Amino acid sequence: MSWLSNVRNALSSFVPASRETPDNLWHKCKGCGQMTFHKELEENLHVCPHCDHHDRIGAALRFDYVFDGAYTMLPTPRVAEDPLKFRDQKPYPARLKAARAATEEQDALLNAVGTIGAHKAVVGVQDFAFMGGSMGLAVGEAFVRGVEAAIAEHAPYIIFTAAGGARMQEGILSLMQMPRATVAIQMLHDAGLPYIVVLTDPTTGGVTASYAMLGDVQIAEPGALIGFAGQRVIESTIREKLPEGFQRAEYLLAHGMLDMVTHRRDLPATLAQVIDFLTVAKAA
Repeated sequence: MSWLSNVRNALSSFVPASRETPDNLWHKCKGCGQMTFHKELEENLHVCPHCDHHDRIGAALRFDYVFDGAYTMLPTPRVAEDPLKFRDQKPYPARLKAARAATEEQDALLNAVGTIGAHKAVVGVQDFAFMGGSMGLAVGEAFVRGVEAAIAEHAPYIIFTAAGGARMQEGILSLMQMPRATVAIQMLHDAGLPYIVVLTDPTTGGVTASYAMLGDVQIAEPGALIGFAGQRVIESTIREKLPEGFQRAEYLLAHGMLDMVTHRRDLPATLAQVIDFLTVAKAA
């Protein structure tokens, strides 16, 4: 053993080992670019404390934030997983497998039953992390099951939308979920129950053309991107320059497409107030 090894071993007995900085210690805001401690971001409901940018969140966090406390998850419906035997760069089953591994969920829409401000409610949440929250057979079936659960519980159905549109791998079968959802909403109305929509970033495509715009009350989170086609597609079609931010929640509120834009921390209280108003109004 060399003298250098002796010195190194002697120093290691009283010099603490260096600790590596965790990769997930900081979060860079997509809105303003500021760095925030993950712990601070979590305490602020995943809203940037510098610019109020609302990060996209999954179903589990959404349920935790909106319900009063404990809630019960509804079973995820089983549907045909590859009805068209679709393949692009990868087989469709391989894409489903990857999305399930990444999100630990079966598909893009989950339902749960709980209370919001002491009002029983069934809440559906689309997770954009699951193949862009795209609407296919599973999402359509989950939406219908959520409505049926709301009717059985005699409670409102609240949907948090986040989607890039229909799921291309299911073709016409994905588009058929649009009229299915519309019929389900009519069933809810026939039962005298409210249907409330909370649009989150982003809500686009066939979802916007269907159940995302059929609420008794339309709420959106600040800055949410909401639209059918993209800005470049629209501009190239109509050959006109569109206003900056014309598909953001605040612009849509100013032009009558939404009823309110509500901060994430205020959503539980706002939803409780809306449920209270709508259920009293329908009872009257």
